Amino acid sequence: MYNINETIVALATPAGIGAIGVIRLSGSKAIEITDKIFKGKKLANQASHTLHFGKIMQGDKVLDEAVVSLYKAPKSYTGEDVVEISGHGSQYILEQIINLCIANGAHMAKAGEFTQRAFLNGKLDLAQAEAVADLIASQSGAAQQAAMHNLRGGFSEELKQMREQLIQFSALIELELDFSQEDVEFADRTQLYKLIHDINEIAGKLADSFRLGNVIRNGVSVAIIGKPNAGKSTLLNALLNEERAIVSDIAGTTRDTIEETLNVNGILFRLIDTAGIREHTSDVIESIGVQRSIDTMKRADVVVYLYDVNNTTGEEIAEQAALFKQENMNYLLVANKTDAYFGNKQNGTIYISAKNKENVNALKQALYDKVITGDINTESTIITNARHYASLQEVLKSITDIQAGLDTHIASDLIALDIRRCLFYLGEITGEVTTEDKLDYIFSKFCIGK
Repeated sequence: MYNINETIVALATPAGIGAIGVIRLSGSKAIEITDKIFKGKKLANQASHTLHFGKIMQGDKVLDEAVVSLYKAPKSYTGEDVVEISGHGSQYILEQIINLCIANGAHMAKAGEFTQRAFLNGKLDLAQAEAVADLIASQSGAAQQAAMHNLRGGFSEELKQMREQLIQFSALIELELDFSQEDVEFADRTQLYKLIHDINEIAGKLADSFRLGNVIRNGVSVAIIGKPNAGKSTLLNALLNEERAIVSDIAGTTRDTIEETLNVNGILFRLIDTAGIREHTSDVIESIGVQRSIDTMKRADVVVYLYDVNNTTGEEIAEQAALFKQENMNYLLVANKTDAYFGNKQNGTIYISAKNKENVNALKQALYDKVITGDINTESTIITNARHYASLQEVLKSITDIQAGLDTHIASDLIALDIRRCLFYLGEITGEVTTEDKLDYIFSKFCIGK
């Protein structure tokens, strides 16, 4: 069983050699344990939110010189006494300090245990706690802003307002059950109609934002496919503005997929350069690469079909586009090597010269427009978490059932059941309704030290 009374310790900075490393302790004995190994001012007598310089001692031996940050309960991240020891970044030294803390009564923290304590002590709700993990993992401006909005409680506040209003109606309907023989109504059905309409609209918009949120959080996979020598590797290098892939005139040079990331307007695109697709090749290794290209294309969020505009017929392009449509693929047709092309240009096709980097920015914008419509407003709530999305879907189902119950004038006790189900799934998002097993699973995905 989880024991919140233990004092925990962990390295809060990444493992490896650096200028400094930070060791974090949290719990009722955090200050007491640190006082045993810290030679300087007695921390128990110092004010909260202060810094203290001294030595970390193992008996008479000096392990390190360090700065200790002191945060006393309840004004700390976890709501408990928290001490952070900032020492030199030697992995050996940091391990020695952690072992010293453990020898004096601390326990090694599990993944996400500091944030789990912040949740259990009411410093964060569950949606905010998960936003902490999203913030740490963010790799783009949009992901960072979306996580910050949720961490500041924007999402939680919307849920709280919906839940509080629904609880009021639930209480009135439950009261009606006590007077069922007298046929009275305490809950105004007209107001309840309006409330469930408002909740349905808000929850629907939140659920709809998950498609964008998934893009913001996880990025967009883009498969660059085409025949050999279409210029796929040259295009990858042009998009990245660096020589990442080997380029040659020899067909089949790219044998395996090459993946790199590109940030366009705050959205992360994972570009995948694939082996050229051709039907017949005697090279076994190239054949494997071609099959991987096909598999990558099927899994990609967007497919960039690149072709040499000088030796590809209109019929070939039409056939390829028809195949993409048949497979419900999101695709872009990109004509390459236009520096030597003087023919007519087709609507719906992007014309570039990857070698000369001509019109490459237009392709970047086209990629962005394929997955994002309009401007991203990260000041509004965007759902990036699959767990939240699943709960919102259940909320919407519950609202539909409540609406149907009101329309058909079913008994109050049945309406009350649907309202309870709606309240359950709203509360599940913020952690007002949860189980220990679910908490352990959620926080196990955090990094250790957070």
